[in-house]
Amino acid sequence: MSAPALAAPARRLPAALSAVAALVAIGAAAVWSVQPPAARDTSVPAAEFSAARAFAQVEAIATEPHPVGSAAQDRVREQLLTTLRGLGLTPEVQDTVSVQGAKLSSSAGGAGFAHVRNVVATIPGTASTGRIFLVAHYDSVQVGPGANDDGAGTAAILETARALTSGARLRNDVVLVLTDAEEACLCGAKAFVDQNPLAKDGGVVLNLEARGSSGPAIMFETAANNRRLVDIYGGAPKPVGTSFGVEIYRLLPNDTDFTAFREAGFTGLNSAYIDGAAVYHAPTDVPSAMDIDSLQHHGDNALAVTRVLGAQDLSALKSGDDATYFPAPGLLVRYPGELVWPLAVLALLAVIALGWLARRRGLTDGKRLVKAGALTLVPIIAAPVLAQLYWALLKLIRPGYAEMPIDPYRPGWYRLAIGAIAALVVLAWFVWLRRKTGPATLAVAGLGWLAVLGVVLAAATPGGSYLAALPALAGAIAGIVAVLTRGWWPVLAVTLGGAVAVIILLPTVIMLFPALGLKLGATGAFLAVLLGLALLPVLDLIHPRAENQQGLEALRARRRGALPTLAALLAVVVCTVVGLSVDRFDAEHPTPTHLMYALDADNGTAQWLSDEPVVQKWTSRYVAGDPHTVDATLPAFGPEEMRTGKAQAATLPAPKLTLLSDTRSGDSRVMKLLLQPQRPVRFTTLHVAAGIGVTAATIGGRELTVEKATDGPWGFGFVFHGPPAAGVEVTLTVQTAGKVKFRAMDGSDGLTTLPGFQARPSGVGIVGSHSSELLAVAATYER
Repeated sequence: MSAPALAAPARRLPAALSAVAALVAIGAAAVWSVQPPAARDTSVPAAEFSAARAFAQVEAIATEPHPVGSAAQDRVREQLLTTLRGLGLTPEVQDTVSVQGAKLSSSAGGAGFAHVRNVVATIPGTASTGRIFLVAHYDSVQVGPGANDDGAGTAAILETARALTSGARLRNDVVLVLTDAEEACLCGAKAFVDQNPLAKDGGVVLNLEARGSSGPAIMFETAANNRRLVDIYGGAPKPVGTSFGVEIYRLLPNDTDFTAFREAGFTGLNSAYIDGAAVYHAPTDVPSAMDIDSLQHHGDNALAVTRVLGAQDLSALKSGDDATYFPAPGLLVRYPGELVWPLAVLALLAVIALGWLARRRGLTDGKRLVKAGALTLVPIIAAPVLAQLYWALLKLIRPGYAEMPIDPYRPGWYRLAIGAIAALVVLAWFVWLRRKTGPATLAVAGLGWLAVLGVVLAAATPGGSYLAALPALAGAIAGIVAVLTRGWWPVLAVTLGGAVAVIILLPTVIMLFPALGLKLGATGAFLAVLLGLALLPVLDLIHPRAENQQGLEALRARRRGALPTLAALLAVVVCTVVGLSVDRFDAEHPTPTHLMYALDADNGTAQWLSDEPVVQKWTSRYVAGDPHTVDATLPAFGPEEMRTGKAQAATLPAPKLTLLSDTRSGDSRVMKLLLQPQRPVRFTTLHVAAGIGVTAATIGGRELTVEKATDGPWGFGFVFHGPPAAGVEVTLTVQTAGKVKFRAMDGSDGLTTLPGFQARPSGVGIVGSHSSELLAVAATYER
């Protein structure tokens, strides 16, 4: 016979139904807390944000791809200038050359340069104590019109500026910074921070981004010491963000325009909506793909936070620590980072106290606690592993998923399936161990692992400790109340404890699925398991009891107990079948493919290239074989491995490299060169052969500090985006008296005009990659 549960009221069925009904209602409210508000039309007052008005700007901006340096980008820039002048502002264009990163330590592509044209306008304050910078980039990738990324951010800033200029002036200056070349190299933001006088005194940055087409506008990154700024953000109409997300983002290699500001000492917030990521950087990122509720959320929060900041003394905004925060129905819960460790330790002590009390009351013993603690690792490990295997299975069924940047077009049913996998694992584990160790033992073991994880996170990622520590603390307190009381009090206690876990963990699961994608579905499964462990006392209320029954009645009770497990298994199957049925590739949701073309002007040979992990049917007509490195002929791609295939050579000129001057001094030379594309291109590159020491470089008038390059056939190199027709002047100091070998390359659009290219059929599309559809021409020079 197993030990009794923490909460075992006499009227078990009504108690179970009451607890489930309460948690379902709380779960619905928690889900609502991370949904965007409804879009507002043009009838709203002039001083308020209207997604409909902003969307008109999106439609004007995102008519076609407009990468840095393109004629389409010139058109978008004129549209922005006209709009800002119509608001009574005096916008300026910051026309300059920028370099992203002051040092070069790798030959893979090299340093990123660009000829940028930032659009900057100031809304003057009445008695400014500092500057608030509203930042978004107005360029797109080369294959997509960028309606969401970042037409949404640009349009939201324009609509915010319209609302601000329609009302009373703020105390502080608001500077609108619409940057260029974000997609290419983040060079526009870097140019503003390094070269624009408005940036010299720092300030507060609100960066608006998008990495999808829908979902809430999540505040996912902050500068350090963010507590006071988070307090202000918490007063926004619908603040959505989590300090755990900030911690995760800090560990990732991803960057946005916010990076340049943060590294220069600005404080601020970075926000983006990220669901619907299948359109990210793709031709499908068109205005019609946008959920304008997400645009409304972007604008509501940006306008509200700007107005609050606009009235503050910005010199007193800094704080000495980070806040811990997470969304809850109707508010953003937040507390000082200095409470992270006390709460984590308190949670651990509370669980220990619950375990001690449970032993004293005969609900468990030391042996069973140790056994249950060890076996709790089963769901914690098994569910994430099964989630990754599930994604691998989906890719086998639909090979096109392997090339999706983050998620399929309609991932919702697959996410539900992963949640059902986590539920299946927890339920099967619970049914298996319940009679062996007792439900109270399992509850203490589950809360114990949550408490331990809370301490581990406090040490490793403090902003994420609350995810485990607070549910463990609430669950332990609820368990103690349940042990010490009778009647309905235990049910109320475990329901409230479960409610805390639902409010904290359910929104995080919802936000992390689109953030990390199904390819990292293990994270969502892991958090779902933590939620399941926190809800074990409630689960025991639902589970039929067979301990005091004999024979056929006990067997029937055990069978009824298996029904939730079977239901979870059925949910996995149903969600998968429905997901495969609704998420089919078609003309509006094409299978992504990657293809590029490279012509070697040295010998007149050409090749097709693709970096698809699994070669799609359409791509297989161009490339074959195993992936291999192409850095010998295409150093701008570094050590990247690609599949290749022979191509018909087109008649295209290579970039021209002219030696303008050559000053020799002993074993070193100062070489002044002109790198000049001979056709319209998006970028041009230059690399020096490995073994040639380059000690100093000036590219397009910008100096670059040079460090030792990595191993490979080529050493020093750079990529210059949006090069002027007159070419790029390059000055290099090299440690050799002999000839220097260079590899020059440029890249353009125009893949579909090449000989041998066959148009993609309906349902076959282009992956959102910076090298998609690239037409590259390279040549070797000795100077």
